[in-house]
Amino acid sequence: MSAAVEVTSYAAVDLGASSGRVMVGRVGPGRLELTEAHRFRNRPVRTPDGLRWDVLALYAGVLDGLRAAGPVASVGVDSWAVDHGLLDADGALLGNPVHYRDARTEGVPEKVWATLPAGELYAATGLQYAPFNTLYQLVAARGTAQFAAARRLLLIPDLLTYWLTGEQGTELTNASTTQLIDPRTRGWSRRVADRLGIDLGLFAPLRRPGDPAGLLRPEVLEETGLAGPVPVTAVGSHDTASAVAAVPAPDERFAYICTGTWSLAGLELTAPVLSEESRAANFTNELGLDGTVRYLRNIMGLWLLQECVRDWGDPELGGLLTEAARVPGLRSVVDAGDAAFLAPGRMPERIAEACRASGQPVPDSPAEVTRCILDSLALAHRRAVADAQRLAGHPVDVVHVVGGGTRNALLCQLTADACGLPVVAGPTEAAALGNVLVQARAHGLVGDLAGMRRLVARTQSLTRYEPTGDTARWRAAEARLADR
Repeated sequence: MSAAVEVTSYAAVDLGASSGRVMVGRVGPGRLELTEAHRFRNRPVRTPDGLRWDVLALYAGVLDGLRAAGPVASVGVDSWAVDHGLLDADGALLGNPVHYRDARTEGVPEKVWATLPAGELYAATGLQYAPFNTLYQLVAARGTAQFAAARRLLLIPDLLTYWLTGEQGTELTNASTTQLIDPRTRGWSRRVADRLGIDLGLFAPLRRPGDPAGLLRPEVLEETGLAGPVPVTAVGSHDTASAVAAVPAPDERFAYICTGTWSLAGLELTAPVLSEESRAANFTNELGLDGTVRYLRNIMGLWLLQECVRDWGDPELGGLLTEAARVPGLRSVVDAGDAAFLAPGRMPERIAEACRASGQPVPDSPAEVTRCILDSLALAHRRAVADAQRLAGHPVDVVHVVGGGTRNALLCQLTADACGLPVVAGPTEAAALGNVLVQARAHGLVGDLAGMRRLVARTQSLTRYEPTGDTARWRAAEARLADR
């Protein structure tokens, strides 16, 4: 009788902008399985003070998930970027974290650039312009009583890790989205902080993916029913960093698109691209595993469709996509990166207004609006992939699409058509898989980044889409959009 293959279980806490989940990954020789232990809503709340994250509800969901997960060898936490909680001198949270879609940073970037011009800021940090970057949030918070009382700033996954363990740290891949990290040294940019009067002492010491982050507190063990000690391991705590780590491309020249509420489209590089041309194209240099750089552009993503579906009363998505596939393509397109689409509410009307203002046919049914959104996203993917290759001097042969958008076959096919490159879609739960694999590597169960990706490619379901049609139609639509 052959010996049983040893399999180890890990809990991946993976928090997205619309939902959170606790996934259990089982890792063994040639084996990588992922099951959902618990899923819960992430519903922001609009208060008199603005838009806030209900972080206590998220933490309750995490505890419920760990209880459902059962015995695990380790826990890792990843989430969206830039947002954070402020703690007082006793380590207590000073109010619910502000949501990145809150309006408090309006006009703040211009104030920052008056002290530190945008070109200098990009040359120092390599981060794209986004009005919600942590740097701008900190400047916006100056003068408030809450900020005056703050003695520690913890990014969202680090805040939850602190509540789980009692230990504070700042994980590097997420810290690189604050616009306070130098992507060349992979440490804090003291020059930027000093110029803008930002106290880097607010941040806990930096951690790298794979570093120990403490043990579950006795109170957490009691509430979840887990038998201690259970370590918490720092993972790529920016969910995009974890998702890119799980791209199943160990031996390919690839671009990636991490799809969900946002589309993050770009390349994995060994050094940042800090040219003025890169800044003008609004590419970002965020940090990944093992010294890599995530060179990418943020695109509004499926947020556009999510908001429309909510406005339409949550119709069945499969039927909506089937109808959208019958609508003539590229009839109307919008700029999927336009900040006009950042705020929630009235999304179908705002898309119609953008089409009307640019002299295009106005989509007037859910199917037509959906096709406009998907064509616009595919066009944005095309531009990002092409621009990244040109700016980095890094050609690719294939585009890997990971995340929630892999379920949208129409978007995947349109992206292949637009890019003129094969698209490999999957895995859907890439962030959770990357989270699990970093934990498993910290325990010696998997090897380097290429080995992690080979394991994903061998064990996960993938779908390949070949480009069809003539890319000239997409070039024409691209030119049409650029002329507006």
